[in-house]
Amino acid sequence: MSVHRDSPGDSGAKIQRVSIPELMRRKGGQPIVCLTAYTAPMAAALDPHVDLLLVGDSLGMVIYGFDSTLPVTLEMMVAHGAAVVRGSKRACIVVDLPFGSYQESPAQAFASAARVIKETGASAVKLEGGREMADTVRHLAERGIPVMGHVGLTPQSVNMLGGYKARGKASDEATSIMADAIAIAEAGAFSLVVEGVMEQLALAITARVSVPVIGIGASAGCDGQVLVVDDMLGLFSGFKPRFVRRYADLAKEIASAAHQYAEDVRARRFPGPENVFGALKKSS
Repeated sequence: MSVHRDSPGDSGAKIQRVSIPELMRRKGGQPIVCLTAYTAPMAAALDPHVDLLLVGDSLGMVIYGFDSTLPVTLEMMVAHGAAVVRGSKRACIVVDLPFGSYQESPAQAFASAARVIKETGASAVKLEGGREMADTVRHLAERGIPVMGHVGLTPQSVNMLGGYKARGKASDEATSIMADAIAIAEAGAFSLVVEGVMEQLALAITARVSVPVIGIGASAGCDGQVLVVDDMLGLFSGFKPRFVRRYADLAKEIASAAHQYAEDVRARRFPGPENVFGALKKSS
């Protein structure tokens, strides 16, 4: 039994979040717009413009300064996932399961995913892997946890893959990635992220599987696109992947603002009379 209540301060119709079935119906239709988010303020800024906010384990690199996503913990994902849910109203929220929180067994994956859903209020979880993860995806889906898959370039397996490089160039690798995508979709994933693959392969996967394919470094022909928001906004300058288009250069703007602030403080121009309480009048 479920009871639905509006918050005491709510007025008028409550905004409904984009649902998993809505996203699935977008297969082959209007492209699904996705960005990552890790904080409540960023989620609030992005929410009116996107269909899905992904709380990615990329936060390990762009927020915490790690060299990879591998050190990210389940506690981190829960904390940031809850913040993004609180900061948003309409976007579907999906939270990454971090490395080591689901690979051991389907039971471990369910425990981790259930915690994420219960403690964040997110709609779904995302996990990486192909055929070897199909049983886990099926286990979660059969127990009511929506799963987004992730194939191709899988950052949690970067050590096995030999670095961040495009995949699917060789025909045997392309065939393997296609088999991974089919297996995860048929296991019950509601959508797939396909990352860092040759465009022809991305298009073939999109045509072959029955669920929406979200591309990143893939093809405009996918059913949707996702980017790391810090890359898109020019906030993360560690490196710029080929597939990123920067729509702003906020790192430079932040540096410029910080410089101006520092100059004003050192010259005692800040705080000014308008910034203090009971400002003293200058003697004539």
